[in-house]
Amino acid sequence: MIRRWWPLAILLVWAFFALFGGLLGLAPDHIQLPKILQPPGVDNALGYDDLGRPLWDRLAAGAQTSFLVAIVVVAVSLLVGTLVGTISAYVGGWWDHVMVRVIDIFLAFPGILLAIALAGLLGPGINNVIIALSVVGWVGFARLARAQVLTIKQREHVQAAQALGTVPHRIILFHILPLIMAPIIVEATFAVAGAVISEAGLSYLGLGVQPPEASWGSMIRDGARYLLVAPHMVIVPGVALMLVVLAVNLLGDQLRDKLDVRTRNRKE
Repeated sequence: MIRRWWPLAILLVWAFFALFGGLLGLAPDHIQLPKILQPPGVDNALGYDDLGRPLWDRLAAGAQTSFLVAIVVVAVSLLVGTLVGTISAYVGGWWDHVMVRVIDIFLAFPGILLAIALAGLLGPGINNVIIALSVVGWVGFARLARAQVLTIKQREHVQAAQALGTVPHRIILFHILPLIMAPIIVEATFAVAGAVISEAGLSYLGLGVQPPEASWGSMIRDGARYLLVAPHMVIVPGVALMLVVLAVNLLGDQLRDKLDVRTRNRKE
């Protein structure tokens, strides 16, 4: 039972600090020079950074950044990718061939490298990070949705709806989309983990949020210079990043097992 619920508990804590961190009276940018590089202690459980700022407060502020980027990127990618993949597979013909070629072109480039290139062209900032990751992220949803629709549109209930003269958009909304949402939702959970990692990577390279805004990636970058004298500056955001990504992936695995009829029947 504990193994099943601890990923959800971690994600709830992450979401709590992201949504309500501003109500806790945190001061992530408060500089205290006497406490520069101070290790974890009684006054602050996670210690202070190279400017004397409390890591606990900055960790909570970084949670807001990663949560915002992950939710917006996955929402935009899911909407655009599912729409493009579904229409492409249902319409078929030259439109499907063009979209397949576009998807193949995007897949030919490593996603993170393409995101780095786009973020570099657009400039640093959280809005540009969201745009860059969304441009890269829709492809996986489009490919999955297309594969699902190609199978489902041959089923009897879809063909019956077509024979009765149902308009295409109603067939897509009421006869196809409900059947492909399970794998799409599972894909979305893994996309959240990918977005968190990508945002941290871009911030580590200086392409994400800019000082004094906090991000787990930028916290790791700042702490790397003091790794030997103040390892807590890297360990604290690194462990937080690891736990969130691990929790998202485990929750995605559990969700996939719940939604997979064959796996559920074997367990029963």
